[in-house]
Amino acid sequence: MRCPKCGSRDDKVIDSRQSRDGSSIRRRRQCLKCKYRYTTYEETERSDLRVIKTNRTHEPFDRRKLAASIAKAFEKRSASLLTLEDMVDEIVHELETGGREVPSSVIGARVLEKLRGIDEVAYLRYASVYQRFQDVDQFVDAIHTLGRRIKSNALQRELFPPETMKENANVARRSREGAIKNHGRV
Repeated sequence: MRCPKCGSRDDKVIDSRQSRDGSSIRRRRQCLKCKYRYTTYEETERSDLRVIKTNRTHEPFDRRKLAASIAKAFEKRSASLLTLEDMVDEIVHELETGGREVPSSVIGARVLEKLRGIDEVAYLRYASVYQRFQDVDQFVDAIHTLGRRIKSNALQRELFPPETMKENANVARRSREGAIKNHGRV
């Protein structure tokens, strides 16, 4: 392993731990030359998964390429690196259990599905590239689609619960009916 700071190949492993899902090993290393500490990850390489591109060519699946495209969508957003890694892990696991060859459109759709639930701005950024937005109208349409989605937050009570809305509508209707009967008399 080369030191990212000085490029030396001499290092020692300080700590090794298994990841939460057990799919990789995290190693803390220290360069013996400059004493810089850095982290590496070791995981099983799956070379059998292939991507079918839109032009019908095939290429090996590259996890780093997927992570980089998602990271680009999250650029300057408040999402943590852990959130990004978990998302990539989930997508890769779904793809690996799905078969040996995966169309790039399926990968893009899975990424959009995950992004939509995590960060709407990152979703729009990724969608603009994946769906090849040509003009502002396509952005506006995507924003309106996001706006129509019902957003529920379990920690926040609704400002106007459905029961209260029905009750208020009934009170308003009765007062209007009374005003009509009395012809404006008090």
